[in-house]
Amino acid sequence: MTKKGDNMRVKVILVCEECLSRNYTTTKNPTKATERIELKKFCPTCNKYTIHKETK
Repeated sequence: MTKKGDNMRVKVILVCEECLSRNYTTTKNPTKATERIELKKFCPTCNKYTIHKETK
């Protein structure tokens, strides 16, 4: 059984700002978060913590 708002979430891909590798996927609610997501996560290609942004 799913909750009422769970089916509205969309899957997004996060891209590293420095090396442009696509490392992570996550979900977001497009009705509440209308802007693109920016998270500071570890990039295994760069081997350091960088900002990851949501792709189009």
